[in-house]
Amino acid sequence: MTLAPETTDLKVQLKLDSGADDWFTVCDLTRLVPGRGVAALLPDGRQVALFRDRAGTLYAIDNRDPFSGAAVLSRGLTGAHQGRPFVASPLLKQRFDLLSGQCLDDESVRVATYEVRAA
Repeated sequence: MTLAPETTDLKVQLKLDSGADDWFTVCDLTRLVPGRGVAALLPDGRQVALFRDRAGTLYAIDNRDPFSGAAVLSRGLTGAHQGRPFVASPLLKQRFDLLSGQCLDDESVRVATYEVRAA
């Protein structure tokens, strides 16, 4: 069986300011492979980690691991805990909920999350 590459004109967009209706275009949707992360640079110099699950749901969190300070969360392993999607840092293995940004291994730690869509 031969798989055809996904073709779509959809772009991944982030809402950077919760009060505004402005969306920032990050990349083509086809750049996001289910189960793998991608890092993107935002206009203010921050990095975001983007994920797409097998159902097509998109997630966006801060790419900086708060435990090590390294911008590596986009390279972490994805999974689910009690039905909630997470990414585990590739360095120290702490898990971060992709919906809330809450660290599942230390309640006092959280990373920023972003509203994300394909449009």
